[in-house]
Amino acid sequence: MSLNSERGRSGGGGSATITDVAAAAGVSRQTVSNVLNAPHRVRATTRERVERVIAELGYHPNRMARSLRASMPGMVGCRILPVNAGTVASIQDRFLHALAESGQRSDCHVLLFTASDALSETERSIALWRAGAVRGVVLYDIARDDARPRELTAAGVPFVAFGRTARDVGSYSWADIDNEAGTAAAVDHLVAAGHRRIGFLGWPEGTRLGDARARGWLGAMDRHGTLAGSHRLDVRGPDNMSSGTQLMTELLNRPDPPTAVVAATDTLAVGALHALQHRGRRPGEDLAVVGFDDTPAAAALGLSSVRQPIEDVGRLIMAELLRLTGAPDPDADGGSHMNRLLAPELVVRASSAPRTAPAPR
Repeated sequence: MSLNSERGRSGGGGSATITDVAAAAGVSRQTVSNVLNAPHRVRATTRERVERVIAELGYHPNRMARSLRASMPGMVGCRILPVNAGTVASIQDRFLHALAESGQRSDCHVLLFTASDALSETERSIALWRAGAVRGVVLYDIARDDARPRELTAAGVPFVAFGRTARDVGSYSWADIDNEAGTAAAVDHLVAAGHRRIGFLGWPEGTRLGDARARGWLGAMDRHGTLAGSHRLDVRGPDNMSSGTQLMTELLNRPDPPTAVVAATDTLAVGALHALQHRGRRPGEDLAVVGFDDTPAAAALGLSSVRQPIEDVGRLIMAELLRLTGAPDPDADGGSHMNRLLAPELVVRASSAPRTAPAPR
């Protein structure tokens, strides 16, 4: 498409949109946004081509919003999720704290907002950015088929995600936790402690995190040759404490119950501890339990758990968002994205102590 035909289609006289510019220049909307708001991030040849198309089409961005973004010390938007009273999780709290602490060093602060669902969050994010209230957005709790990254990219909104979708993971910046490695490490620990029948308390199939943690348990059990004897010890339910109690009770009622369990969350693990207490069973001695998330409740109850490096994720995401929205970097490539997968760490406590004491030295 020629510039003149594109100008004629959009009507010229400032009616052209950022989509018109991106199509005529053969680049993404994000690249056009970078040319306007962070030109140092775009290669000189690309920047010149986009600027030429902007001039040809007579595109006029929202000058007021750009002025607000340039003059304000800096805000990044992030949706805060509602609290679930049935869980012990505090992952988003830790993440937001790390995000805010990291941004403070660069005089950039976190603007929290609520939204009823992902669509409303997307609309709110676009509105905040276009009004100049935020310089970018942080996405949290990414689903496998999440539409938010695609829609924010199309709208030209700078963002970084905690988590990644199943497709197009190279088209935007994200940091994530290796959830499979976390549950695999829990199984390795339990096998080393002498367990062979190791159950799994998980979420119903279909969630990105839940499925990944289940795959970690499954793969490690298969690797250790213990899967055949534990194939009926994989039980699933909602992520709340009563569900964990119910699932653990179900396993204890089996003719050949497990000697250890890995839970997909600390919430399910705490529910499992309640079931053991009700039966007069001692965690770590009669049956080992390992959770996931290393919440404050895990430390208080002596629960072994997989710790996510949430603070590292918060720092990485804030640094990347600052880079995307104007942190000077003469060597930066406008098409580059941060894709980081971080390894979790197993914290061993009394709930999964080795079944036999080591021989004296």
